[in-house]
Amino acid sequence: MRSEETQSAPTSLVRACVVIFLLSVFPFTSAAQTLTAAEAIARIQKHYAVPVPHDTVDTIKAGDPSTPVTGIATTFLDTMDVLREAQRRGLNLVISHEPTFYNHLDDAAFFASDPVYREKLAFIQQHHMVVFRFHDQMHGVSPDPVAVGLVQAMGWQNYMNDGNPFQLTIPRTTLLGLSRELAKRLNAPTLRIVGNPDLPITHVALLPGAAGSQKQILVLRSDEVEVLLAGEVPEWETVEYVRDASAQGRHKALILLGHAVSEEAGMKQYAEDLRALFPNVKVQFVAAGQPTWNPDHPPAGATTKAPAK
Repeated sequence: MRSEETQSAPTSLVRACVVIFLLSVFPFTSAAQTLTAAEAIARIQKHYAVPVPHDTVDTIKAGDPSTPVTGIATTFLDTMDVLREAQRRGLNLVISHEPTFYNHLDDAAFFASDPVYREKLAFIQQHHMVVFRFHDQMHGVSPDPVAVGLVQAMGWQNYMNDGNPFQLTIPRTTLLGLSRELAKRLNAPTLRIVGNPDLPITHVALLPGAAGSQKQILVLRSDEVEVLLAGEVPEWETVEYVRDASAQGRHKALILLGHAVSEEAGMKQYAEDLRALFPNVKVQFVAAGQPTWNPDHPPAGATTKAPAK
């Protein structure tokens, strides 16, 4: 009996030591492998390595940076619908190209007691999400990934002038024909067009987003540009410039895609880049879509009946 006890004691001691070792090592290893939102963002910023202004808007807009990342969503804009869809998919790090809280700097002072703002912020906090804006650094990359994404969405990769995504020479068409092609390929039934529908088009300029009227008009002055595809602009600026130019018989036109439509393809392509950067993390694009609609194309799933009184 003593002989058996003598033999089993060392064995039990070894096993106990192994258990203690495993319990101490594996939790540490698991924690070390957990990617936090702050670490993911730092990796993204290091990867692109483009200088940003000291007052950059590329900051965390809501959420705790130490939150473990369950998945990454890229989007043009983190609308309520986008946040809900990201949460449904298990994507808690949301990378938005545009502001979360309705102004360029995401300054919440005006919205502190606003019910829309408060509900959106509460949703982000309740579901342990982190929202990071990726704007300045993205536009600092050359060639601009947003413009490249739009070119790719149109299938115009071979039409860029010397590899420049902002200047293209496309097969001859008309302003009306081009508008229809854009609406179809970009899934954007609501476009705004200025100019003669029959205007022949071969030379196209792109300025996604809200580049500003002076930059847009400078591009339109070029003899090599017949139509500018832009995101948005105040109606009394570039819109009226092009309307007057067209009335003077000049070969100028403007197609306003909408800010979202003009940049969303770039954020979709951005998801592909992040998959390579985070091979072990689920990365998906979540579309924000057009915010506006017209009577001929109501939102999908919407009723066309008058609301009950």
